[in-house]
This record gives sequence, C-alpha cells and structure tokens, in this order.
Amino acid sequence: MTQLQPFTIDIPQSVLDDLQTRLRQTRWTDEPKEAGWQYGTNPTYLRELVDYWQHHYDWRQHEAALNQFPHYKTEIEGTGIHFIHVKGKGKNPKPLLLTHGWPDSFYRFYKVIPMLTDPERYEGDTDQSFDVVVPSMPGFGFSERVAMNGEQIADLWVTLMKEVLGYDTFYALGGDMGTSVTKSLAQRYPEQVKAIHLTDVGYPNGSEDWSTLTPAEREFGKFIQHWWMTEGAYNMLQSTKPQTLGYALNDSPVGLASWILEKFNAWSDNQGHLENSFTKDELLTNIMIYWVTQTINSSIRMYLETARAAYAGQGGPKPEPRVETPTGVALFPGDAPFPREWAERMVNVQRFTKMPKGGHFAALEQPALFVQEVRTFFYEALSEEAG
Repeated sequence: MTQLQPFTIDIPQSVLDDLQTRLRQTRWTDEPKEAGWQYGTNPTYLRELVDYWQHHYDWRQHEAALNQFPHYKTEIEGTGIHFIHVKGKGKNPKPLLLTHGWPDSFYRFYKVIPMLTDPERYEGDTDQSFDVVVPSMPGFGFSERVAMNGEQIADLWVTLMKEVLGYDTFYALGGDMGTSVTKSLAQRYPEQVKAIHLTDVGYPNGSEDWSTLTPAEREFGKFIQHWWMTEGAYNMLQSTKPQTLGYALNDSPVGLASWILEKFNAWSDNQGHLENSFTKDELLTNIMIYWVTQTINSSIRMYLETARAAYAGQGGPKPEPRVETPTGVALFPGDAPFPREWAERMVNVQRFTKMPKGGHFAALEQPALFVQEVRTFFYEALSEEAG
C-alpha cells in the first residue's frame, strides 16, 4: 500500500506578511465610471474586498477551521497529492470521491463534508452516510505543482482510492474540470467506479453531427457558441498561453483576486450581488489557497494539457465517448442550461434533476440542496434502478 502522511496546513508568517505588503503597495489601474461587472471584475467590489482582506480577514482562523478535517499527503506515480479523508458514521458508508474544478479548490466541498459523513447531525438518515475523499487535483492547492489532463488525474485517483485507501470499488462526483476527471474515471475504470454524479456533463465542441441533435440540443449548442464568444476568453488563453498569464497572477494578489472573482460572479446564482452566494471570507479563503501555495499557474496549465489531449493528432477535437456507468445529473440554474437529451447523449442518466437555485459552485453555494440530491441519487435512485 502506498505510504501516506498526515498533513497540517501551516503557512509561514513570512508569506502572510509579504501578502500584506503587496496589498498595501497595489498599483490600481484606471477604471470606467460605474463599470459594474460589464468590463470584467467590478472595480468597486474589488476595492471593497481588498480593504477587507487587509484589515479584517484572518487567514489563521480559516487555516484552523480547515485543519479540523484530517488532511493527508501521499505520492502516486511520482506526483505529490494532498487530500482530505473523513470516515462516515452509520452502518455501511459508501466511499465517495469528490473532485473540484477551477478556479475553486478542495475548499469547494468544505461545507458538505460534515453533511455527507454525519447526516444525522443535519437531520438526515444515519444510514445514508459516505466515507468522503476530497483531493486537490495536481497543480492545485497543496498537491504538487504539475498540470495534468482529466484522464491522467483519473489514473491517479484510482490508485489513491484502491492502493492508498483500500477501496476496491467506490462512487465519484465532480463539476467543472472535475467533471472531466469523474467521467474519465467511469470510462477507464468501470469495474471500480460503481456510479457517478455530475453538475455538468460536458459541452458541444464541434465534433458533433449537427443533424443528429434534437431541437433542444441545437438550442443549447447555439447558447454555448454565444457563451464562448462573450465569456470564453479566459478558456482560450489558459488553453493556449497559460504561462504568459501565470507571471501576473502569481505576482499580484489583487490581480489573482480579480481573475478569480469575475468567474465566481459570472457563474453563480447570486441574483446581482456576489455575496448572495458567497461571503467575503469564503471568496478570500479560496483565493488564499491559490496564493499561499503559488498554484495559480499550474492550475491554469491544466487547460492546455486538456486541450492537447482533446486535439492530439487531429485537426479538430475528438468526440467524447459516452459514459455507460450509472450517472446522476443535477442542473443548477446558474450553470449552462443543457437539456436532458444532451445529458443522455453524454452519460448514462439514471436521475436528472433541475435544481431550484444555485450555480456552478453548487456545493459551496447551496450545500444543503447539493447534499440532499447526492444522497438521493446514490442511496435511493440507484437502489430503484437495481430493483
């Protein structure tokens, strides 16, 4: 069995002092009057958040809160991996692997870990608990600063679950870049991965035969095409020239915050105000995980590694194989509005739920709704299917 070591987050004070110096010495750019979010990050909100960061935010408080979870580090195939592993209460918890996306981190799941592992404490059924494993993807957080594509990470995750933690079979869920990893797990290791849950299923990439799409799928395709033109510049840059961007984001905490905040605003169901979905402390803790580990550059390089894998040896993107593993899908209103037909084209849908509220970072934004849907799928919908 691969060796693992307990890990405690303990950022040197010199890193925090350096951060405060950089925040004080920020050279602010000019900004359009009443810009709002129309030009990118809202200048007024960014200044407000940076002021809070300087004078009120307490990293040590959040570091201590994160350290209440059992953290570990291990090395798999030469790559250092950080993860949280919490055993579930109840008779027979299901092992569940949760994979985050970008620009979030393992912190995406900090609210739902206790809810999934100890449901009785949150008015749930004690017999619907999970052994929860939350890794930081390579290139993110406290894992090694190396970028990989979804298939490569899936290979590491199987070793983590089976060889390191001893789970011969398990369940998995993910969103955003975590969707790619989770789908790859199901495709490559169908004997180990019993079922998966996703909050998105992948997007049209030009490899589809348009004549086979339903009207709803075509409408979704048009939506995505428009979205790429109006919102997708970050993806194009990170998929082609991430190193160019990395120097700026790794050097400037305000630049890093601006790059990340704009996505949290655009991709959440916040009804016009970011703090309807996330607190300042939550936004800053996620940003801090990138800052103190210097992983923003390696994290955005994952986009290039993913693009290279998708286009390898071809003039265009290769079609994605359908996932045949039983899949639950939850569509949150703040996310891309794919129809059920598209989900069924991509995965073996056993449950499809349109959620009443929430967005791209659902586990952080609407944890109770997220957990209830996950429990229902893995403990009830799958049992009904088997029956």
